[in-house]
Amino acid sequence: MRRIIQKFLPRHEAINNNRWLAPFKASLLHPRLWHINRHSAAGAVAAGLFCGLIPGPLQMLGAAVCALIFRVNLPLAMLTTFYTNPLTIVPLYLVAFAIGHAVLGNGDGHFVAPPEMNGLSLPEWLHAMADWMAGLGAPLALGLLMLASGLALTGYICVKVAWRIWLIRTWRQRHPRAPA
Repeated sequence: MRRIIQKFLPRHEAINNNRWLAPFKASLLHPRLWHINRHSAAGAVAAGLFCGLIPGPLQMLGAAVCALIFRVNLPLAMLTTFYTNPLTIVPLYLVAFAIGHAVLGNGDGHFVAPPEMNGLSLPEWLHAMADWMAGLGAPLALGLLMLASGLALTGYICVKVAWRIWLIRTWRQRHPRAPA
């Protein structure tokens, strides 16, 4: 498993020779950021799943910062953020909103479409849009935090369990039991 993942990771030399990354060399070349074991992989997946719900293009930056802070595999953390894409982000945000709405306990938990501009002047529509966004704010923020935490915990546990199963199978293949 480790060899398969390492095929796709950049080498130390690529980081060391990149002039844009020169100010961060000391942090980025830390061995734990590039080593793959069950602990660093599980932590990296958890960081990537958590940061994948960050809005906009800041997902990979968030995953990189988490990897630096927690000293987990940097490329795997950044790669894991790709579970959110134009096809998955809207359903994930709708689920997050529903979770936040259910936890806060206000209303029936249905997503309300943004206001249309039909017959409204631009200032009236902007005010209606601001009210709509404020109504989404607390449930969406809480739901995103809870969903991201749940995904991170689930990913962490799944990687640990999968890696353990793989280790046990590999060990048993190398050390078959003697016939009784």
